[in-house]
Amino acid sequence: MTHPLRVRPFRLIFLGRTASAIGDAVVPAALALAVLRTAGSTGALALVLACAVVPRLLLLPLGGVLADRLDARRVAILADLVRCLAQLCVGVELLGDASLGAIAVAAAAGGAAGAFALPTASPLVAGTVEATQRQQANALIGVTTNASRLAGPALAGALIWAAGPGWAFILDAATFALSALLLAVVRVRRVPMPKRSVLADLAHGWREVRSRDWFWTSLLGHGVWNGAAAVLTTLGPAVAVRRLGGEGVWVLMLQAGAVGMLAGALLAARVRPRRPVLVANLGLASYAAPLALLAVAAPAPLVIAAYGVALTALGYLNPVWETVVQGQFPPHVLARVTSYDWLVSLGAMPLGYALAPVAARAWGDSVPLLTAGALVLVACAGTAAVPGVRRLTSSPAPRGDEVSRRPVSV
Repeated sequence: MTHPLRVRPFRLIFLGRTASAIGDAVVPAALALAVLRTAGSTGALALVLACAVVPRLLLLPLGGVLADRLDARRVAILADLVRCLAQLCVGVELLGDASLGAIAVAAAAGGAAGAFALPTASPLVAGTVEATQRQQANALIGVTTNASRLAGPALAGALIWAAGPGWAFILDAATFALSALLLAVVRVRRVPMPKRSVLADLAHGWREVRSRDWFWTSLLGHGVWNGAAAVLTTLGPAVAVRRLGGEGVWVLMLQAGAVGMLAGALLAARVRPRRPVLVANLGLASYAAPLALLAVAAPAPLVIAAYGVALTALGYLNPVWETVVQGQFPPHVLARVTSYDWLVSLGAMPLGYALAPVAARAWGDSVPLLTAGALVLVACAGTAAVPGVRRLTSSPAPRGDEVSRRPVSV
């Protein structure tokens, strides 16, 4: 079996994704510092983050339709160019007299472009790599993405200290430009889809989602997981500082999680279970452990270890899940299916961010943490009761459909 990196189209996509991952890993720390320097309040930071998230959520289904209809590669190139311009504008603003309004507008533009970029990732891999290579290809992307997240804060700190936060955004803009340039010379197989209205395309994508019980029940479990992750992210720092030993405990938790994500992606390149969705979903249920341990203020080493193991399960799930989806859905609906996947996952997080502090004020930190843990356990482990999850094996499903199977190179 040929290694995915020996396939030139995938190699170019992989290099572009790696560059973008490095740039994106630098930006969160730079953004927080830049907004606080400009406006001096956490409320301003929340506003900028909302400007990035809301357009992304609203436009994700449309992004999936356009990626299926117009070709994922072209949509990805345009999205990268828009994000390059948005990050460049923020960087230039921060080099001079920064305006919070300008940063918020650029964040909204970047978030909107992200709604069109996210659904293209899976079709680009499926269109350049054969089915037997896809799990290894997805795992490679997961490894570089998670390695970037591990190194990103340190790189951001060095860049901000040496040149200021503006240059972190300029670096991110350069990585998007490089990604667009590499995509411009890639040839991607694709299957043409019949011409329909946007609403008909959305409805068709939703029927594909709804017709597979293993998919939509897993999506519910993944959404609950993301909502619980938002609860932990909101309340975890306070518990770590007040009851587990200080800020260092929270930092070690985050580092353990980053190492776990990287380890999980490496594991996915080698371990291919017969029933991949069942195994991966059961692994996700382990996130209940750090939530429960935080709730009872267990010893810090135990909490840190549990969090590392839980994030290893997440790092393993991501490549495995993408590989299964690429094999089980027809190519001409893959972007729309992916957009619904992202919509459920990202949409659950604001709910967790909003409810966690309200519940903590009313009943204390332990109640929302324990509740989130119980929901994760039920939602993720509960998918084992779904016939489609138990029966789904790693072999790709037949792809009979009304659309011609003739691949088109673009």
